[in-house]
Amino acid sequence: MNPLRIENNGVHIYTESFGSRNDPAVLLIMGAQASLVWWEKEFCQRLSDTGRFVIRYDHRDVGRTIAYKPGHPEYTFEDMADDAIHILDAYGIEKAHIVGLSMGGMLTQIIALRHPHRVSAITLMMTSNFAPHLPGLEEKVIQFFADHVDVDWSDKRAFIQFTVDKWHVLAGTKYPFDQKRITRLAEEEWEHWDNPASINNHGLVSGGESYLGRTAEIAVPTLVVHGTDDPIIPYEHGVHLANVIPGATLITLEGVGHEIPPEIWDTLINCL
Repeated sequence: MNPLRIENNGVHIYTESFGSRNDPAVLLIMGAQASLVWWEKEFCQRLSDTGRFVIRYDHRDVGRTIAYKPGHPEYTFEDMADDAIHILDAYGIEKAHIVGLSMGGMLTQIIALRHPHRVSAITLMMTSNFAPHLPGLEEKVIQFFADHVDVDWSDKRAFIQFTVDKWHVLAGTKYPFDQKRITRLAEEEWEHWDNPASINNHGLVSGGESYLGRTAEIAVPTLVVHGTDDPIIPYEHGVHLANVIPGATLITLEGVGHEIPPEIWDTLINCL
């Protein structure tokens, strides 16, 4: 694993890479309020061992990337999508397979439309274009976040407990919830995160609508991966993406939630 901090117009972004730069590139984009830690090191290493140059990174307001005043993100989703391109530029990569989870999948759609010449393929995981007819998140998710509006983000114990409880709520039913693993990753994230007070800024970011309304124009090879037990972006969203993006392939993960449990790693690696 090799860290690289890049800067573009005063915005610094923390990245890490695995494997040889001579191999085809895979850029991993995580969801909202989550650092690169959740693209687990072992997963990234195993993917790079198949002959891929793998990059994971922290979004703005996450981990070791630039943070803004809580409640005042000074950027749009288009800016976040462009961050991915600046990362490719910094590594000297012409084209990459972009893999996005949740909000990262939304950004991946924007990238595929905004910068198609930089994309060799995309994988959209547990994400959506948020078409108005699609179902909303489950009540248990709404209740969880309503119950945690007053978390003290400066308190390590509170941060870790919130993180573990969040992933528990988002987990599916097929695989047992591995609390030991999730707690270890939450602790790693705490140590990795420079400014946890800005964790909620992603919920205030605007933009992207003009691109998400054009999903059917995506013209790169597309894989859609979605769990049937996803409580925050229901499975119907993945089915819809696979139907509207020309030539897209859908991989259904029975009983999997809004998560990347180790039990599905082989399936993902074999598809990327």
